[in-house]
Amino acid sequence: MTVLSADPGRIAERLPLLERRTQMVRSVRTFFEERGYLEVETPFAVPVPGEEVHLRCFRTELERPDGSREARFLHTSPEFAMKRIVAATGRPVFQMARVWRNGEASNTHAPEFTMLEWYRPGADLSSLMDETEAFLRALLPPVVHRGMDVIDLSLPFERLTMQAAFARYVGADLLGTAGNAEALARQAHVGLRNGESWEDLFFRLLLERVEPVIGRERPTFLTHWPAEQAALARRDPEDGRAALRFELYVGGLELANAFEELTDPVEQRERFATDRKRRMELSPDQDWAVDEAFLAALPDLPPCSGIALGFDRLVMLATGAPRISDILWLA
Repeated sequence: MTVLSADPGRIAERLPLLERRTQMVRSVRTFFEERGYLEVETPFAVPVPGEEVHLRCFRTELERPDGSREARFLHTSPEFAMKRIVAATGRPVFQMARVWRNGEASNTHAPEFTMLEWYRPGADLSSLMDETEAFLRALLPPVVHRGMDVIDLSLPFERLTMQAAFARYVGADLLGTAGNAEALARQAHVGLRNGESWEDLFFRLLLERVEPVIGRERPTFLTHWPAEQAALARRDPEDGRAALRFELYVGGLELANAFEELTDPVEQRERFATDRKRRMELSPDQDWAVDEAFLAALPDLPPCSGIALGFDRLVMLATGAPRISDILWLA
């Protein structure tokens, strides 16, 4: 029998990058422990992997001693489980979790990767951005290089609403055109593709005109997303068309995604139903039950904000590695 193993030369040549990764894992734990966070561990194989419309899951099966079988999925995020812990304890928590997203592979994507998530009771979106800035400055050098970009982390991070970003880089009133693909296309001076919805066009313009130009000199928080694009976030009390969500961009990398968390189980169930309908239209094989344990915990979830940060991408920024495979022990 032939036993396959990793190429020892490939590991050896990457060893300085991998050692830096290990150092950063220790720094993550130091950062959060000094701030009173509790490190938690949640199951990876779960009955409900998440409710994201566009993510594809890995499916497996649980075999019980009595011979019965139940579907399980490798989670795409530990979010639901971690919020249940916050609801039960009221404590700030963090986790370095392995997560899985099927069909993803590129220089910045891997189907299995490490997600750092943390949830902080009492934090609003602004204070979570403050903490995220402090975290990046603790983990990264003062200046990082990504391709031709030189990003100065000593500068205040840019905070840019999605509405302002589309006005500046697309020339469109994003929230004013919500649901009207023709109006958004007309304002953006683009042709509407066959069958293209408002959501499709929103993401096309985001990818083509906004993401390429933000976070190039200093990190950028892109905040206040259209409410339909943030199913787990509270709506902005000053403008219900937007949700209290941000994504963080550094040198062309989307590094993190965060919400000021929705705690209303009735509204959350309605949003899940909407997302489930859209998901089943796109991918009928991505079918599972609603996470009733998560919904039952929501009334006990204190006001809080939470964030999911791609740890592998953070290591790429710290080391200058061009590919995610460069900073994984076995890729």
